[in-house]
Amino acid sequence: MAQEIELKFIVNHESVETLRQHLHTLTAEHIAPSPLLNIYYETPDNWLRGHDMGLRIRGFDGKYEMTIKIAGRVIGGLHQRPEYNIPLEKPELDLARFPAEVWPQGELPADLQARTQPLFSTDFQREKWLVNVGSSRIEIGLDSGEVKAGEFAEPICELELELLSGDAADILKLARQLVSLSGLRQGSLSKAARGYHLAQGNAPREIRPTTILQPPVKATVEQGFAAALELALAQWQYHEELWARGNAKAKQDVLRAIALLRHTLVLFGGIVPRKASAHLRELLTQAETTITSADSASAAIWDTPSGMAKLLLTEWLVSQGWRAFLDEKAQAKFAGSFKRFADIHLSRTAAELKNAFAQPLGDSYHDQLPRLARDIDSALLLAGFYDRAQASEWLENWQGLYHAITTRQSIEIEHFRNTAINQQPFWLHSGRR
Repeated sequence: MAQEIELKFIVNHESVETLRQHLHTLTAEHIAPSPLLNIYYETPDNWLRGHDMGLRIRGFDGKYEMTIKIAGRVIGGLHQRPEYNIPLEKPELDLARFPAEVWPQGELPADLQARTQPLFSTDFQREKWLVNVGSSRIEIGLDSGEVKAGEFAEPICELELELLSGDAADILKLARQLVSLSGLRQGSLSKAARGYHLAQGNAPREIRPTTILQPPVKATVEQGFAAALELALAQWQYHEELWARGNAKAKQDVLRAIALLRHTLVLFGGIVPRKASAHLRELLTQAETTITSADSASAAIWDTPSGMAKLLLTEWLVSQGWRAFLDEKAQAKFAGSFKRFADIHLSRTAAELKNAFAQPLGDSYHDQLPRLARDIDSALLLAGFYDRAQASEWLENWQGLYHAITTRQSIEIEHFRNTAINQQPFWLHSGRR
C-alpha cells in the first residue's frame, strides 16, 4: 500500500504555455507529453462508490496497472488517500490480486468481480517535471485531455503535484510559488468525481446550502474549529466551480462561504489570537473585493489573492498552523469539549438574537441583517451535537426571518420574528455538560 498525497489545480487554458515555461525553469528533469488512458470501474449499484473506493486500470506505453484507492481525506485540493497498485499484463481486472485488507469485510466479496464493469474513462496527455523542494521529491504533472462517460464529456486541464518522497509541507511550499503566477485554482473535484457525475447523466450541479456541521461525537474545541474551516473551504470551492460553469447565482454562495470563514475566526477568536490569522484575513478581504466587483467568474476565479487564501487555509489545516500562536491557556481551552463550547455559545447566540428582535423594528430590520447572518452561521457550526430535526427547525425560523427581511415581506417578517424568539432551546443552555 502507498499513501497518495497530491495537490490538484485547475489550469486556465490561456495560462498553460506561461505555466509550462515556468516549470522548465524549476528543473532540467522533464518528461515529454505522453498519452494516458484510464478506465474506471463500478458495479450497477455503485458498491465501490458507496464504500468510498475508486477502481481503475491505467494504460501507458503498452503497460497496464490496476489501482484501487480507499477512503482518505481531501482538504482544499490536497488529496491524501491510501492506494494499492498491481501491474497487469493486459487491461483486464483481476480483483483477487488485491490484498484482503483492501475490502471492508477483510475479503473480496464473492460476486464483485463479475458485477464490476467499465463506467467512464479519462484520456489525456501528461507532461511531467521532477523537482526537489526542501527534503522532498515532487512530481509535477500537467494533464490535457478529456473525461468521457457515454455521450457526455468534459475537458481536462489540470496540474497535479504528487509527493514521491518527503514532507507534504514541501508540496504546499511549491504550490505557493506556482499560485503566485495566476491562472491556477485549487480543484476539489477529481477526475473520478467528474467521471461519476457524467456517468450519472451530467445533471446540472445545484446550489448547496450550508448544512449543520457534524463534528465527531467527542470532538475537542480544536477539532470543531478545524471542521468549521474545512466546511467553509469546501463550500467556497464547490460554489466557485458552479460559478465557473456558468451558474451566476453561485457567486453569492462563494461570498457566503468566505463570510463563514471569517465568522469561524471570530467565533473561536477567544482562543486563536488575531495575529494568527492576520495574513489569511488580508487575503480574504482582497478575494472578497475582487469577487464582489467581478462581472463574471473568469474575472475572479483566477485571482492570485483568492488562490493564495485557499492555499494558505489548506496549509493551516494540514499543519495546524494556528498552534504556533497559542499559549498554554489557549492550548488547554482547545483541548476541552467542543460540545460544552457549543452549549455556551449557542446560549449567547440565542440571547443576542432575542435582544435584537424582541420588538418589531419597523423600517430598521435591514440594519440587523449582518448580525442575523452571523448568528445563523454560529448555529450552523455549533448545532451538530443535538437532535437534527429540532436544530433544523430552530434554524429554519431564523433563516425564514432573514429571507423575509431581504425580500421585504412584512407579514412574513413578523410571523418568523414571533416564532423564532419564542422557540425553546434545543441545546443544554446552562452551558454544563
